[in-house]
Amino acid sequence: MTTRFTKRTGGVSHGAFASLNLGTHVGDALSDVQRNREILTVEVGPTQYMNQVHGNRIALIERVTEEVPTADALVTGIPGISLAVMVADCIPLLLKSTESVAAVHVGRRGLVNDITRKTLELMRDMGALKITAIIGPAICGVCYEVSEEIFSEVVSLHPSAASRTKAGSFALDLPAALRSVLSDEGIEIVDEFDCTVENNDYFSFRRDGVTGRQVGVISL
Repeated sequence: MTTRFTKRTGGVSHGAFASLNLGTHVGDALSDVQRNREILTVEVGPTQYMNQVHGNRIALIERVTEEVPTADALVTGIPGISLAVMVADCIPLLLKSTESVAAVHVGRRGLVNDITRKTLELMRDMGALKITAIIGPAICGVCYEVSEEIFSEVVSLHPSAASRTKAGSFALDLPAALRSVLSDEGIEIVDEFDCTVENNDYFSFRRDGVTGRQVGVISL
């Protein structure tokens, strides 16, 4: 089994995308992104990416295909297939069991539409008995400033998401909310969280605007 969170170093992209940008949709040269993906493939094997849209669709992957599924979670029960979730502040959530694995894109809307619980339900339907969650680098609760309207919407569903910026304005702690969801589901958590805004080793959309994407990768 492989689990890995990439950083922004070790690739061939330039400028705002330097250097291991793995996103094809951010304005980077596609030839550079392809080379970066090849670099990762050498390490983790054939890798399935997805077209993430902040929805709640889950794609069940039986083989790696160039036809990229539109989804916000990938699940497979087949060894040797790596699943990738691209992020630049959202949470890359990796779920593992002996029967199946999943890569899940958990942003604010993913939290609200319950993508995590839906993915856990599918894994359990596939026979997973003991699931472990690995939480990767994402924006922290101090850095994620939001409007009062968005704050109220999310906190009404996930009280543990309530946070404030250093200046005292409304903010959301998505990792805290995700930990609460996972705990409620009885899931063991391996926490590899680091703030993408505060650590320049990571791409961060909130910090930089135009930027690349790192990934969380998992395989059986």
